[in-house]
Amino acid sequence: GNTGFNETVYRIASKLETAGYVLEEKAFPDDILTYRIEKRPLKNPTWEPLDASLTIVGDHRPLLKFATNRNMIYKNSTSTPEGGLIGDLVYIKGLEELASTNVKGKVVFAELNSYKLYQAAIVKGGALGIISYNNPGYLQPKKNKTSIQFRGLPYDEKLKSWGIALSYDAKETLKAKLLEGPLKVKINISTKIYASEELTVVANIKGADLPEESLVFSAHIQEPGANDNATGVGTQLEMAMLSAQFIKNKHLHLKRSLTFLWGDEIISTRRYIEEKEKRASAINWGISLDMVGENTAITGGSFLIEKMPDPSAIWTRGQDKHSEWGGKPLKVEDMKPHYLNDFIIDIFKQQGAFAHWTVNTNPFEGGSDHTPFLKANIPGLLLWHFTDQFYHTDNDRIDKVSSETMKNVGTAALVSAYRLINADHETAEQIIQGILKAAKNRLNTEFALSQKAIADGKQVADEILILNTWFDWYFKTLASVKDLESKINTVSKAHISKAQTDLEALTKTLIERLKKTGSNN
Repeated sequence: GNTGFNETVYRIASKLETAGYVLEEKAFPDDILTYRIEKRPLKNPTWEPLDASLTIVGDHRPLLKFATNRNMIYKNSTSTPEGGLIGDLVYIKGLEELASTNVKGKVVFAELNSYKLYQAAIVKGGALGIISYNNPGYLQPKKNKTSIQFRGLPYDEKLKSWGIALSYDAKETLKAKLLEGPLKVKINISTKIYASEELTVVANIKGADLPEESLVFSAHIQEPGANDNATGVGTQLEMAMLSAQFIKNKHLHLKRSLTFLWGDEIISTRRYIEEKEKRASAINWGISLDMVGENTAITGGSFLIEKMPDPSAIWTRGQDKHSEWGGKPLKVEDMKPHYLNDFIIDIFKQQGAFAHWTVNTNPFEGGSDHTPFLKANIPGLLLWHFTDQFYHTDNDRIDKVSSETMKNVGTAALVSAYRLINADHETAEQIIQGILKAAKNRLNTEFALSQKAIADGKQVADEILILNTWFDWYFKTLASVKDLESKINTVSKAHISKAQTDLEALTKTLIERLKKTGSNN
């Protein structure tokens, strides 16, 4: 709802119009390319940072300035009085110490979780405000000494409060100064908190044959970094513009509909799914673009496809590994068997081989726009990068972005979308064979891992459970291919059944071999 968010929305709308999309309220029934801007009142006011500085009283230069550290102000912080305020600085080592220290009317400095610090120091303790540091290790703070990861306060209309987050350098300087004796700090914060509206952009390309079916791409606007998530927003916009160009030049025919959604992370996507009366199409597939343009030579990590929940999110072993974002182990009942996983991975791997670009996967972790699709039982996955040593920091700037990576992601994403949207009997046959190959590779890989696990003392029954779970996942994945055709033909049904039978035979053979391994040990 603030200036930056809204200007992004209207920039997207302008680009869409230039590409040939027509505002829905002005569109004719036969217009293929349309878009709309949805407007809703915000439950709470929006927040907009304007300026800030943190200065140790007696020093001539500020320790931090908003001009160079845009994340220094906690979200929802109110402005300080004109000219700033000066307060005694109290360093607190832990919440236990805070509970026994009088901080009323003082500025509390701590290396603690921001929400807990806010509750204890401001809500309960009556502090003027808080200054905190708690950058996680994956940001490499000793290397990236000026980075500040954004933080926030709960919105409270009655309790006017503020917080300042520190970089590693600022934190070390402040601690060193405290060793010399008591400190006062001067804080200047200027923000705007005002009533506004929430905007969401929805662009549609209407399918020619099955317009009531669709694939939805989603990219969130609200995070202010270049990689997170200007790259997702920009790549998706380029995809929408290119698709319009292909349609107008008659280089592309789409059987099903294609939708591009830009808004507030998770919230806009979930609402789009729930508000069925506002969309003309059912959602067959959902794909999230989040942090898709990283220059990994600078940021670290890798391009990742976060898979739908499969057994690697229950037993994470071998080549499978979670990102440093992390994920809790899932249960068998959480599984979402579907061909979308291996279908997308295969196309992205092909683009990777063509462009000499590294493509990896990670087990399901959640936390982005793919989760609302999955919760609604719609096949959905995430295109992203991690670990990024500038993640959610004010050093996530344009110099960390690779246009080549954005091109690779956008190309593979569009190829995937076009193939699914135009899927027919031939596509179904190709996917059946691709899934069977992926399933056999996975079962043989898991078998080798289980053999080693049994040799290392693991229970045979536990290893058989792992194999059986993977078999069940791929058995159901093969069955999911039926949703590619509104009336799956007899040949495809027979091929699905044959592939399932082959898979079952392989699984039985591998389980028997595991039992022998166990008895030999």
